[in-house]
Amino acid sequence: MEKKEIWILGIHISDRVKEASLVQPVLTKFGCSIRTRLGLHDVTEEFSSPTGMMLLELTGDTAEFSKLENELLKIEGLEVKKMIFQE
Repeated sequence: MEKKEIWILGIHISDRVKEASLVQPVLTKFGCSIRTRLGLHDVTEEFSSPTGMMLLELTGDTAEFSKLENELLKIEGLEVKKMIFQE
């Protein structure tokens, strides 16, 4: 039986205002591969952090995971890290 891979991508966004509009179309394009999406940034009533992080849990075809990762890596200002687990 073939082992299934579970990928988690961590994305650090250095300028949310500038880069969010570039990240969103990529996430939409690969939406069928994203099981869970979690966005993290500091926010108060007076302040919203210019930086942020996202965690993506991916599902499906690992070839699509790699395509998603590569498209994100093309966006200047993003740092992308991955964890791969064997199920």
